[in-house]
Amino acid sequence: MTELHWLTASEASRAFAAKTLSPVELVQHLLKRTESLDPKLHAYIRLDAEGALDAARTAEKEIAQGRIRGPLHGVPVGVKDIFDVATLPTTCHSQVLVDNIAKTDAVSIQKLRQAGAVIMGKLSTHEFAIGGPSFDLPFPPARNPWNPDYHPGGSSSGSGSGVCAGLFPVALGSDTGGSIRNPASACGIVGHKPTYGLVSRRGVFPLSFTLDHVGPLTRTVADAAIMLDALAGHDPEDPGSSATQSRHFGRMLDRGVRDLRIGFVRHFHETDMPAHPEVTAGLEDVSRVLQAEGAEVRTVHLPHLDEFRGINRVILSSEAWSIHAPWLREQPGNYGKLARQRLLPGAFMSAGEYIGAQRRRLELIAAVEDVLRDVDVLLCASSMDPSCRLDDVPETNRTYPRQARAPFNVTGHPALAMMAGLSSGGLPVSVQFVGRYFDDATVLRVAAAYERATPWHKKHPPIG
Repeated sequence: MTELHWLTASEASRAFAAKTLSPVELVQHLLKRTESLDPKLHAYIRLDAEGALDAARTAEKEIAQGRIRGPLHGVPVGVKDIFDVATLPTTCHSQVLVDNIAKTDAVSIQKLRQAGAVIMGKLSTHEFAIGGPSFDLPFPPARNPWNPDYHPGGSSSGSGSGVCAGLFPVALGSDTGGSIRNPASACGIVGHKPTYGLVSRRGVFPLSFTLDHVGPLTRTVADAAIMLDALAGHDPEDPGSSATQSRHFGRMLDRGVRDLRIGFVRHFHETDMPAHPEVTAGLEDVSRVLQAEGAEVRTVHLPHLDEFRGINRVILSSEAWSIHAPWLREQPGNYGKLARQRLLPGAFMSAGEYIGAQRRRLELIAAVEDVLRDVDVLLCASSMDPSCRLDDVPETNRTYPRQARAPFNVTGHPALAMMAGLSSGGLPVSVQFVGRYFDDATVLRVAAAYERATPWHKKHPPIG
């Protein structure tokens, strides 16, 4: 049998149903593993051991009574510490909110509890999902299980690190400029940013109202689909929520790619922002694999990567400043240095610049939509480089912006990042798949076909 800490949500669910494993046994095992590994990784800000065991006992009783709520029943979930979990602090990894106790659950937490999931605790992030990795905050930054001297991506850093290390099979993250897909890329797992508006953000501390997304980090594509099934749904109290009927996101996972057209956005990593050679080689291998599986892969062109990134920066900076301005004026010293540096430019953005960015955004959306009329899914880079050392500030500052994730926060299309190989240094390289609005199921279908055809999802970090 697979070691308990490497069980996927799907495998754990089947074991619970077969009575070969109980939710309590799995949670107890993961708590022991966390006790052993988390002092090296710092994935957690707040481990809720008693709450998790209580929820696991409840799930176990319900299973014994034949009351199984679905494939997440009894499954442990880690939660990025910008989501409200009732009675636990929502600190956003910041001194500003270090004593902020949540009174109610975020909508996404409510939905996971309704599905029978077990909330394990609150996970490290960059400060307010923007300032990191930082060492001047109340909690240390999370580290990469493939090599704890290296960063795990961000801002959903604890989510990526914990899933990768086998501290929990699935986790919740948020994504404003790539913050689900960056940890997935750095840690070699699956990170899915759903279509904008598909998952409620109510009860999640905002960074940018029109760019923020909520989504899962998992070890397999099937688990990403299971998580999205639980999370998706219209929330009339979230102004960005869409009244869509999209459901059953895993329905096409086994269909393969034989009838699909894949648009390869090569210029992102070849000319717009030349990638590390091992990333380029990995992307070409993804293309070859999908063609061998029967897909048609053709080169397509979008606007220059810098255009998307510039628009993302103006909108994010302006909206983040509108959220943080009072605290930055009243208690700037309670912010870490990086968060201050990244939030303050919003004070100097004019209304004209913000409106101009939103107008150009519509043109960029139209350009992506035009390409997606001729292809089913886009293939492109996620990160342009493997992870670097956590303490190498110049290299971190150089490589963090070298990515092709921000375009799809600007446009709101569904996007998924996953492992596409290991570098010569033993660190993951990645690929990104992007689909049409509310066609997350096809993005997951392509990712699942690639996953089946390659060994990467079976690789685990050498951490124990």
